[in-house]
Amino acid sequence: MNKIWLIIQREYLTRVRKRSFLLTTILVPLIIVAFYAVIIAIAISDSSKTDKVAVIDEANLFEGNMPADDEKNRNIEFHFIKNETEETFKTKYQKEGYSIFLYIPKLQLQQPTGIALHSKSAVSLATKSRIEKTVNKAIENKRLLSENIDPKKYQSIKSDVDIPTKIDSEGGEKRSVEGVAYGVSFAAGILIYIVLLIYGSMVMRGVAEEKTSRIAEVIISSVKPFQLMLGKIIGIGAVGITQFIIWIFLIGILQVIVPLIFPSLGHQLAQQQPLQGQVPGGGGPAAIAMVTTGLKSLDLGLILFCFIFYFIAGYLMYASLFAAVGSVVSEDPQEAQQLVFPIMMPIILGFVIMTKAIQDPNSDLAIFGSLFPLTSPVVMMGRITFGVPTYQLLLSMLFLILFFLFCTWFAGKIYRTGILMYGKRPTWKEMIKWGFRKG
Repeated sequence: MNKIWLIIQREYLTRVRKRSFLLTTILVPLIIVAFYAVIIAIAISDSSKTDKVAVIDEANLFEGNMPADDEKNRNIEFHFIKNETEETFKTKYQKEGYSIFLYIPKLQLQQPTGIALHSKSAVSLATKSRIEKTVNKAIENKRLLSENIDPKKYQSIKSDVDIPTKIDSEGGEKRSVEGVAYGVSFAAGILIYIVLLIYGSMVMRGVAEEKTSRIAEVIISSVKPFQLMLGKIIGIGAVGITQFIIWIFLIGILQVIVPLIFPSLGHQLAQQQPLQGQVPGGGGPAAIAMVTTGLKSLDLGLILFCFIFYFIAGYLMYASLFAAVGSVVSEDPQEAQQLVFPIMMPIILGFVIMTKAIQDPNSDLAIFGSLFPLTSPVVMMGRITFGVPTYQLLLSMLFLILFFLFCTWFAGKIYRTGILMYGKRPTWKEMIKWGFRKG
């Protein structure tokens, strides 16, 4: 055990002291926060831009005034133009300060045709959608009036019911927010998916480098191959955990510091939030309240426990397989890619199943993916926020532990043979024979 601990220390300290580790550990949070700040800045700049739309309404749809609801169209100002035609005005609307020109000819309400939107450049999809919605609503109101139906009365009759989902648990009734559960599931699943690929590949490269540099031959003279493999896997895994802890800590600090460094950005964002909060599904306080309600409905303790369990168990299982591949490859990178492909396929398959499991967490495919050990670390995190039967969760953990033990034993036997073999390119068939060979 003391020898394994020494190997863990060596693997951990060697990688933590590298300049590349320090750069990635510090730069990644900075890039994430900078990217987040840029998105906010772009959203704010877009929301402050106003399109001035000139309107020639020959059909008299709006009767010279925009309806009260349509005047709340953000970022669009409608100006009615009189004593002009489409042909005369389309050549000078831009000179008069308008970016868009909406022409509504005399038309039949049942078959409205001939409406045109003029612009010197492509109109954004959001602006075009808002203008179309405004015109369509005006046509609908005219149709209602032609049938002697009061538009305001019709609007009061229309139903737009939001049916909340309530979870009946032992702790009482909780309101569920599906979007929050979806986001948490996807974030946890993709995080484990990335960890398995990045740090599993790191284990493989570390083993392959020691083999090609002949350092492994010196170390093997003092420790058993299995001890070397286990120490390397745990050491590199500890590096990954350290990096994640630092990332979470730095991102939290940067989110507090950025508004202090750029107070104007925070002030502009605060001004935008009340308006967005009034819009259903928008940002601001309404969105924050929705997220808070959604998080309260989730069993965060269970989610965190499952994340840590599947994070560690999934990494150890795949890292042992990656280490086995690293022990048999030579200096040819193509050789490593060919051998590692069968290991990467279940990880990718798990991610694909997870995207389906989030949509339908109780489907047969989702249940299979969350029980099958090679895909369960990713897929189960996609289901856990939607409620998983206890027996399925326990079976998934049991299968993963048993398969992890098998993979460690199997990879250890391959590692023992492959780490000292040079000049021969083994196939998976030969490696499987090594794994089940007695003695």
